[in-house]
Amino acid sequence: MSNAKIAPRSQEDAPSGFTGRYALILMSLLSVQLLPIMGLLSGNAQSEIAIHFGTTKIAWFTLTTALVGTFFLPFAAKAAGLYGKKHVMVVATGVGLVGDVIAATATNYEMLLVGRGIAGVYTVAMPLAYAMARDVFPRRLVGPASGILGGGVGLVALVGPFLSGYLLDHHGFRGTLWFMAIATAVNLVLLLLFVPESPVREDGGRMDWVGGLLLGGGLTCIVYAIGEGSHWGWTSGKLAAFVGLGLVALMAFFIVQKRVDSPLLPIPLLAQRKVWTVFLATGVVAGAVYSVGVAMQLLALMPAIPGLSDGLGWSATKNAQVTAPMSVVLIVMAVVTGILARRMDARILLGAGGVFAAVGYALGSQIHHSTGDFILFGVVAGIGMGMIVSIIPIMVISVVLPKDQAVVNGAQNLIQGVFQVVFTQLVFVVMSQNGKVLKGTQFYVDSGFTNAFWLVSGCCAAGVLLVLLIPKVKKLDEVEAGQAAS
Repeated sequence: MSNAKIAPRSQEDAPSGFTGRYALILMSLLSVQLLPIMGLLSGNAQSEIAIHFGTTKIAWFTLTTALVGTFFLPFAAKAAGLYGKKHVMVVATGVGLVGDVIAATATNYEMLLVGRGIAGVYTVAMPLAYAMARDVFPRRLVGPASGILGGGVGLVALVGPFLSGYLLDHHGFRGTLWFMAIATAVNLVLLLLFVPESPVREDGGRMDWVGGLLLGGGLTCIVYAIGEGSHWGWTSGKLAAFVGLGLVALMAFFIVQKRVDSPLLPIPLLAQRKVWTVFLATGVVAGAVYSVGVAMQLLALMPAIPGLSDGLGWSATKNAQVTAPMSVVLIVMAVVTGILARRMDARILLGAGGVFAAVGYALGSQIHHSTGDFILFGVVAGIGMGMIVSIIPIMVISVVLPKDQAVVNGAQNLIQGVFQVVFTQLVFVVMSQNGKVLKGTQFYVDSGFTNAFWLVSGCCAAGVLLVLLIPKVKKLDEVEAGQAAS
């Protein structure tokens, strides 16, 4: 990889805030960051989709997207270093737009999943948006920019449900899916118009196709097996075969990486304690907080049917109103955390976020039957989630050089995505216990929701303990920042 570095401007030359071109770039990168998260938004439509198509496999509505993203992410991270981050984001978003249109027009559940799978390609753009922020903003703005990008989760959670609620209540689930397609198209235009290409490149490299197929294919086999575990049986030979095949592929990947001139991932770098411990802790914590959304949405939106379903039966609009305080807190804490990270130990911020999230969802396991309950545990958990989503990209910035940023962000998102898919599937498994299937639709009882919240809380607590393994990292004011935008 190139050793060339882009000298940061002096603080005197740096702009005082997000004005002019920087504001447009931030807005455009934020739209990239929001797309995969907005995919979760369509989770509000899960209950209606499950009932409409009469399927018990509604978990794959979100898992398919994650599965495809897992497969393509190694290729995207490598391509960003070879051809440029903007080029990869544009291609991924264009392909994702095709998938959104297919999903919106699908006449059966299988075709809907095909569309969702193709749309999953644009999830690879999200880690590149964080890496681009390091390249295009002055050092003093990298923290706030990363915080704002991370806070996009809250922005989607705040504004999106009201819009998707309106669409669901007036136009059904297809209205939500078409909204996704329109949002993707707008994102593509913003990328083309306002985002500059980063000059940070890998010199003399080439795409490691064999390594990518082994890594993406191995992880995909394992994730798919976990997704089907409840249907195949957790001790079935089919499950063991898929997991075994995936593990063999991953072992072969590491062997290949030692022998190729241009490896897909910089294994020596990723093996450094400061890097792999960040990956492990952030992967567990973020995977947990992103997986809880399915439990909250199904609890709120599934009907209340005595003896069959213990959902609250809220409309999508009411659900948006009830979760709005959580979203506001998330946005505020994400921005505040980005500012604090300039001079504060990022490990403390990540650990504190994990504690708040664990406590919030532990509360949710006990109180989740009314509007007040949702607001109370949501605000506590929202503090934690805001801190987590903001500090993760900053921690990656703190442990690698600019030239390694894209590939390391990609690797972190890869690991986080695997944890998220695993935790999401476990949430569905736990929720389904003691539930009933009627006319092809899975319904859930209160004990299932309670145990799902406990599961997520425990995973967050485990992530906090893993933070203790991370050695001291640089504060954000001490790291390099590029200046591609200038």
